Amino acid sequence: MLPFSEACERNKDPILAILREALAGCADVLEIGSGTGQHAVHFARHLPWLEWQPTDRGEYLGSLAARVRLEGPPNLRQPLELDVLADGPWPAGKADAVFSANTLHIMSWDAVEAAFRGIGALLRPGGVLAIYGPFRYGGEFTSASNAEFDAYLRARDPDSGIRDAEAVDGLARRNGLVLSHDHAMPANNQLRIWRR
Repeated sequence: MLPFSEACERNKDPILAILREALAGCADVLEIGSGTGQHAVHFARHLPWLEWQPTDRGEYLGSLAARVRLEGPPNLRQPLELDVLADGPWPAGKADAVFSANTLHIMSWDAVEAAFRGIGALLRPGGVLAIYGPFRYGGEFTSASNAEFDAYLRARDPDSGIRDAEAVDGLARRNGLVLSHDHAMPANNQLRIWRR
């Protein structure tokens, strides 16, 4: 039995509807923190012009590779190991786009900063960054459930937590990216798009 995320199943189609337009001019995408691989399989299948490169930390690669092997379409590559805090260049070289879902709030802020440095080095001119998940705005949560989720995250790991959109935008700017769209999504999440 492969790992399965109910949240991935619920949010994959609303995310796909936006990615279809946001990634229309791209040829390849690197996904950070591919997890169960459900998003990678779904998006690669429905965006056949893209070469989709899943990645995750080493401990998650076995089940991710199994899903790609069993369910992946031809344009879904075998996953690569990527730890954003590791020294050295990322394994994929360059890409037209980067996608990540539900990662920033489980990373430490140091890891978020490292991720944006890596993204800045990876994206080609005109590149697209799409990040899905919960955010705060002006220090305020968008819902009571997000405030509760943040408290849960910080109790489990004080370095994690829902990130301030403005702080993330600052990181993006420092790495050559400008926010182009901020889409409100189901379940009090956002899909935020930056462009190089």
